[in-house]
Amino acid sequence: MTRRLFGTLCGLVFLVNFGRVAFPPLVETLQVQFGVGPATIGVVTSLVWLGTALPRIPVGYLLTRVPRDRVVLGAGTVLVVAAAFTASATSILTLQIGAFGLGLASGAYFVSAVPLVGELFPERVGRMVGIHGAASQVAAVVAAPIVVVILSSFSWRETFWALSVAAAVVTVLLYAVSRDGSTETGTGADRNFSAALGHWKLILTGILLIAPAGFIWQGLFNFLVSYMTQAKGLSPAAASTMLTIVFAAGVPAFSLSGRLADKFPHVPYILALLVAFTASLFTLTFVHGFLAVAVVVAVLGYVIHSLFPALDTFMLSSLPSEARGSSYAVFSGAALLLEANGSGAVGFLTEANVGFELVFRTLSVSLLVVVAVLAVLYAVGRLPGLSTGDEATV
Repeated sequence: MTRRLFGTLCGLVFLVNFGRVAFPPLVETLQVQFGVGPATIGVVTSLVWLGTALPRIPVGYLLTRVPRDRVVLGAGTVLVVAAAFTASATSILTLQIGAFGLGLASGAYFVSAVPLVGELFPERVGRMVGIHGAASQVAAVVAAPIVVVILSSFSWRETFWALSVAAAVVTVLLYAVSRDGSTETGTGADRNFSAALGHWKLILTGILLIAPAGFIWQGLFNFLVSYMTQAKGLSPAAASTMLTIVFAAGVPAFSLSGRLADKFPHVPYILALLVAFTASLFTLTFVHGFLAVAVVVAVLGYVIHSLFPALDTFMLSSLPSEARGSSYAVFSGAALLLEANGSGAVGFLTEANVGFELVFRTLSVSLLVVVAVLAVLYAVGRLPGLSTGDEATV
């Protein structure tokens, strides 16, 4: 029963994430279709991730009153409606509303489903969160090729019509699976949302470890195709290939990093990943040529996607069961509110004629400073919520 539920969740997370990552390969198409510049489309992509962030804390409270499987079903229903609305958009405003709705569906899903996965498999949190994340990542890998194929024969709208239909099918399937009682083992004991406030130091630690890198990542992947064509001189097809590579590297990253997060001390492992991400981003701004860029992009994609299951494992393993869901909701919601502004920031900077290379070099150096501060705080035992060498028991 549990495995059937988990398999269905993996199907729904694929579609939820597809709704978020379908926009990057459509950035230039949407600019032409709606007659707007990169800053406006940057706002659209930011709204997807703002939508992902905003419902997490309210849904975290809702989860203290409503079973998680019902919230997941609700998220699937919102995805169906939001995808159909986006496909019907006739103005930049309606497109923004649709993008925000897709984000809302993903936010509600992740904040309810990730703790559910952790409770369904309490002895294998990292491994199962990693597999769930890998299923999500497959959507990011196939998004660009699927969009290219659809655009070759149809319009951009068919991307979201297809998503709406597929989401309806999987949501109905999830409803059928959840009726057999398999969700009862993962309902959790989290019934006091205010208990999350007692873990504010740990929540702050998680935010400090993920939000700066997430902010940069949002700006990078949403404008990766434009970056590759304008700054690296690649053709649109080659630029789309780079987007596929950066996401494809995340498939093994999620699975392997989830396993490693179960074995290694959490914070040193996370800090090492942040250093690797900073180094690979800085290197990317200097390399040219398809092969060299592809290698660096692959490394960058592997590292950043390794960071996400590592953070989830750290948070879910460190939080007590009576506050796990609500605390995770506060953590992920607050972090994503900060991260979501990354694409908008990059869009505004590039529209103001600041080159992509300069933007990403500046961001990588800034992140290195943040990581250095975090490393020092950890070394002296002052990182909020942690004691040196004992982070897994917080």
